[in-house]
Amino acid sequence: MEQTLPKMLKQVAETYPEINAQYSRTKTGDFIPTNYHNLFQRALDFAGGLIQLGVQRGDRIGLISDNRAEWEQADMGLLAIGAIDCPRGCDATENDLAYILSFAECGVVITENSTQVRKILNVKEKLPVLSTFIVFDEVAESEKQRAAEIHVAVLQFQDVLKSGHEWRKNNPDMVENELAKGQWDDLATIIFTSGTTGTPKGVMLSHGNFLIQLDELQERIFLNPGERALCILPVWHVYQRECEYVILSQAAGICYSKPIGSMLLADLKKLNPHLMPAVPRVYESIYDGIWKKMRKTGGVTFVLFKFFVNESLLWCAIDNKLRRKTARFGRDWVGLWWPVLVWPWLLLYPVRLLGKLLVLNKIKSMTGKHLRTGIAGGGAYPKYIDTFFQAVGIPVVEGYGLTETSPIVSVRPIAAPVMRTVGTPLRHVEVRIVDDNGVVLGRCKKGSLQVRGPTVMKGYYKRDDLTEKVMTDDGWLDTGDIAILTVDGEIQLRGRKKDTIVLLGGENVEPLPIEERMNSSRFIEKSVVVGQDCRYLAALILPSKDDIESYATENKIPYNDYEELVHSDAIHKLLESEINEQVNPKMGFKAYERINRFAIITKPFEIGVELSAKQEMMRYKISIQYEQLIKTLYDEKKK
Repeated sequence: MEQTLPKMLKQVAETYPEINAQYSRTKTGDFIPTNYHNLFQRALDFAGGLIQLGVQRGDRIGLISDNRAEWEQADMGLLAIGAIDCPRGCDATENDLAYILSFAECGVVITENSTQVRKILNVKEKLPVLSTFIVFDEVAESEKQRAAEIHVAVLQFQDVLKSGHEWRKNNPDMVENELAKGQWDDLATIIFTSGTTGTPKGVMLSHGNFLIQLDELQERIFLNPGERALCILPVWHVYQRECEYVILSQAAGICYSKPIGSMLLADLKKLNPHLMPAVPRVYESIYDGIWKKMRKTGGVTFVLFKFFVNESLLWCAIDNKLRRKTARFGRDWVGLWWPVLVWPWLLLYPVRLLGKLLVLNKIKSMTGKHLRTGIAGGGAYPKYIDTFFQAVGIPVVEGYGLTETSPIVSVRPIAAPVMRTVGTPLRHVEVRIVDDNGVVLGRCKKGSLQVRGPTVMKGYYKRDDLTEKVMTDDGWLDTGDIAILTVDGEIQLRGRKKDTIVLLGGENVEPLPIEERMNSSRFIEKSVVVGQDCRYLAALILPSKDDIESYATENKIPYNDYEELVHSDAIHKLLESEINEQVNPKMGFKAYERINRFAIITKPFEIGVELSAKQEMMRYKISIQYEQLIKTLYDEKKK
């Protein structure tokens, strides 16, 4: 195994120089390929340009950009000479950038465009060491002039590449010699967490933290040289970043797209990728899009679609039971189940094949011809989405990890997935379950999940105090997640400790399972369960606008505008019925997990406002934003 990420890229580039490593979208929607030889050479040229600018081993460099081909070229270049990247996406606020770039003392900042330059210049007084911008896109003259007035250089990425190329001609092997000095434990990146719970913390990850995962990930998430993966997530987030290393290490191609419905589906058909890493919200959007399209089609087609999906769901449930593809927490007596279930399994199979022929294969074709698997990570993956994709024949495996574990702890193997788990820990990674007192529990007992191994971070940058809070004396990282191990050692997640709602009666409630059930209603786009230190649970409900309006049309409910409609008694009763139908004892919920009251909101959740970059709900921000509305849910006078 190579010692650094640029050394890994060098080895692949030398073995597969002509295979395409990157596919970049043009303004016309076409894709321009870059082969492995050119990717590596551009990285070396950029490294030469950085040396010219005085960048030295150990310097921290800001990298403020969304996912694009230049990101990987620039990053591999700076890593080649031992510099350290401090990445963040274009959605970062001025306050975020001021904190990150000042805390990490970044003198050189690589940015995507004029907008990022402008945001950083607005907080320049907090960045005394900032001296140079390197920008991927063309920069407006006004921003160049503004930067020049405060003695900050603004350089174009392409110009740095050209300058570095010439410098390498005059200084042969200088960059290569720096690359050769790199070691396994060298710091590669300081990733500041998205701040879902407050001030971002700088997670320090080494080259070895990333590389050790590739030892087994190539077996679980396999690609062949020349195959393609569609990448739509922000690369500053460690999940997407490690996925790209999985792709590059196997000489496959990274295709850059966006998590926008129309663009994503068009790119799936055009590029026919074999792999697509995404957050659960992307798969929820695809699920919603499929159902909306089928409802709009209506008639016999919609009836057949529902019938064959439900039939396939039943067959898959039986198949999972008989072939032990579901989480097991004790003896499952599978030998006794076979005589009972084998005949329904056999009888339903021809119907499933017919369903594939008439309906399901057409649904699957929306993801292209070659999709081997999707990977869901970065958040809770709802059961109804998981089982639906299995039923229609679109394989999606769920993974789990943290920024602090760089990030992958486990992922279901493509070849042998166990449903409703995130698989067993990767090779070299240990996990254990402990109770609130730190006592280690055995398998099949719920508790706090801890991780130990060479993927665990080097610590929080300049915050030893915070590092000590999450690390035990014997090297275990407290993930903050609640989990349980199956009899075979797979991990099943049960919620976040920090998300746990404690009611006045002392009951501990995990909001995620409740929210997932409510969100499975076609009329509910998003829900947020609240109730900390209260007598009962309540919820904020973001209705699905299209479905609410369709319901009003079908039921001849008069209204002047959407705001009037969604707050009408008819829609309130509809949503109340949906919530009660989804969250009740028959669905496995306890009495105190019932949603007693709810409030309707109409503003869609946005990244950077209610959602983090990986589209997780930032609960503390939502509680502040809707503080007054939440208070009304516990106002006794309004009951």
